[in-house]
Amino acid sequence: MSLIIAYVGKKGCVMASDKRKIGYFGDKENLRILENELYSGKLATDDEFLARAEELSISIKITDDATKLKKVGNTIRGEVSTKGTFETRRRRIYGTTNGYQMLKLLGSETEKRNAGKSGLIIFGNDFAKRMAETLIQRKWKASLSLRYMGEIFQSIVEEVASKTPTVGKKVDVMMQQPKYNESEAQKHLNITIDHDIKVLTKFRQELTEKLVQQNIAIDMANKIIDKGEVGKVVNIDGNMVYVQLNSKTQAMDGNWKQLAAPGQNVLMFTESDNVKIGDKVIIENEDLCLKKDKSSLKCDIILCSL
Repeated sequence: MSLIIAYVGKKGCVMASDKRKIGYFGDKENLRILENELYSGKLATDDEFLARAEELSISIKITDDATKLKKVGNTIRGEVSTKGTFETRRRRIYGTTNGYQMLKLLGSETEKRNAGKSGLIIFGNDFAKRMAETLIQRKWKASLSLRYMGEIFQSIVEEVASKTPTVGKKVDVMMQQPKYNESEAQKHLNITIDHDIKVLTKFRQELTEKLVQQNIAIDMANKIIDKGEVGKVVNIDGNMVYVQLNSKTQAMDGNWKQLAAPGQNVLMFTESDNVKIGDKVIIENEDLCLKKDKSSLKCDIILCSL
C-alpha cells in the first residue's frame, strides 16, 4: 500500500513517498477478491474501494499519516512494510550520494541485502509501479536538479494516487547531498544500516517485553479475587493483623510480582477491637473483611487466585 520513488547518483539522493496505510478485517476469501481487484487497477478511487469492501463485508481503515521516509545519518531511508500474523516484512532502501543499499527484512532479521552506486528505484505494487514508470519516462531527465527531481516525483505520486486507492495523495519528499565518492558512500551506508538494524532489534525486544507484561497484567487481572475466603488471622499486633493465605490465594504487588504465596503471611490493618486469632478473612462484595462480623480490613497488596 505504498509508492516510493528514489533517485541516487552523483548529485545526491532524493526520495518521494505517499503516506497511505490501509488496515483490513474480514473473511479471507473475500479479502483476496478485494485485493485482486485493488491491485489490478479495477478500483480507481477511495469511494469505489470502500463501496466494494462493504459489498464483501470487509472492514477497512484508511489513514494518510504514515511516515515511510526518514533521514538516518547522511542517508534517506524509505520503507514499505506488510504485517503478517506473527512478523512484519519490510523492504527498505537507504540512499546517499553515489550509493544505495536495498534490504528485505523479516522482523529485524535481514533476508536479502543488495548494493549499488546509482539508479532510479521504485517500491510499490505492480499497478502503481507501472504507472509511475510510464510517468517517469515522460517527465524525468537525468540532467535535472535534485530539487526539481523531487518536485517531479511528488507530482508522479499524486497522479498515481488519483488512479488507485493503494496510494495516498499526501506526499513526503526528502533530499540528502553529502560529498561521498562510491567507496565512502558504501562505507557510510554499512555503518548507518547496521546501527539502524540494531535500533530496530532493540525496539522489537522492548515491544515484545511490553506485550508480554500486558498479557501478564490481563491474565492476573482476571484472577483478582472479588468474592470468597482468602485466609485466617495468625497474629495480632495493635491494629496490625497478620493473615495466613489459604491454599488458593496469592498476594501480588502493582507490577504483578508475587509478594506472598499460598500458606505465607501478609500484613493487613484493622480498626476493630474484636479481632481474634483464627478469624476467617473473606472478600464480600469486593470488600476485604472478617467473616464473623464484616469488620473492614485494609492492605496494600492485590489478592489473586492461583
